[in-house]
Amino acid sequence: MKHFKLLFVLFFVIVVSCKESGTKNYLPSSIGAYNSLIVVIDNETWKSKVGDTVREYFAASSLGLTMEEPIFTITQIPPEVFSGAVRNSRNVLYVQKDTLNLAHIKSDMYSKPQKVAVIKGTTDDEIMANIARKAPEIIETFKGLEINEAQHRFLKSLNKEKDLQDKFGISLNIPSVYKVVKTEDNFVWYERQIQKGTMNIIAYTMPWDSFVSDSTFVKDIVRMRDSIGDLYIPGPDVPGKKTSMRTEPAFSPAIFPAEIAGKKAAEIRGLWDIKNYPMAGPFLSYIINDKEHNRKMVIEGFTFAPSTEKRDYMFELEAIMKTFHFIEEK
Repeated sequence: MKHFKLLFVLFFVIVVSCKESGTKNYLPSSIGAYNSLIVVIDNETWKSKVGDTVREYFAASSLGLTMEEPIFTITQIPPEVFSGAVRNSRNVLYVQKDTLNLAHIKSDMYSKPQKVAVIKGTTDDEIMANIARKAPEIIETFKGLEINEAQHRFLKSLNKEKDLQDKFGISLNIPSVYKVVKTEDNFVWYERQIQKGTMNIIAYTMPWDSFVSDSTFVKDIVRMRDSIGDLYIPGPDVPGKKTSMRTEPAFSPAIFPAEIAGKKAAEIRGLWDIKNYPMAGPFLSYIINDKEHNRKMVIEGFTFAPSTEKRDYMFELEAIMKTFHFIEEK
C-alpha cells in the first residue's frame, strides 16, 4: 500500500508539472515574412485617429532607402478573427479600448519566438498617448526579434571562405549564397546575385586616427567611402570617363552611435551612386573601434536593385553585419 501511494504521488506530480510547463515547451514556431506586423484592432478604431497614430509610428518610412518603404508591412485584423494560425505571427500589436490604461510587451504568448505588444486605454486619447510613449521601445523590440530570427536562419548554410579571417582577424555569419568577388591587401568584397541586381558586403580598415574631429566627422566618412570606392569598386566602362562608387553628393548620410561585438561603433545610413554613370542605391556602414589593433574596422552592406523595394535586402545585410566578431588570437 505504501508503494502504491508513493507511485500515485509521483504520477500526480509529473502530470501537474507537464500541465504547467506544456504550454511553453510545446508552442508552435512563429510565422511571418520579415518586417511584417499584425495589428489587432477593431475596424472602426483602425479608421479613426487611433489608427492614424499606429500608422504614423509603425508604418513610418524606413531610413536611408531610395524609395518610400514602411518600417513594417502592416496587416490589420479585428479581434474577433484573431485566431488560428494568424495568432502565431512573430510580431503582434494589440490595440484596444478597455477599462485599463496600459502598454506592455509580452513574449511567446501563442508561438515562439514571438513578441506581442499590448496597448490599451479608457479613451482614444489615452490609447494614442500610450502608443506615442511606447512605440520606440516596441519598434526596437520587434526589429531585434527580426534580426535574431534572420541570424538563426543564416546558420543553416554559411559561407566557408576565410578571407575576412585571413585579412582582418574577424568573422561574419554570411549565408552561402554570397561569394567573394574581390580580395585585396586591405579590402574584401562579398556579393550575392538577386533577380534584378546584387547585394554586397565589403570590409576594410582605416588608421585609428582617421576621424580626429566631431565637426568634420561626416565629411571624413564621405571622403573615406569615396576613396575606397575609387580604389576598389569601379563602375561600368564609359569611354573617356572614370567610373567608381561614391557617396551620393546630394544627400548627407545619417549617423548614429552603435555597439558591435562589444565595441563602440558608428552606424551610417545613406545613398551611394556611381560617378559618371546612372547607378545608385542604399548603403549601411559600421565603423568599429579596434584600439587593440590601432585601427578602425569598417564593414558595409550596399544593394543595387533598380526599381525594386530594398528594405528587406538592407535588413538582411544589417542582420549579417551584426553577427560581426573578432577572432581570438591563439
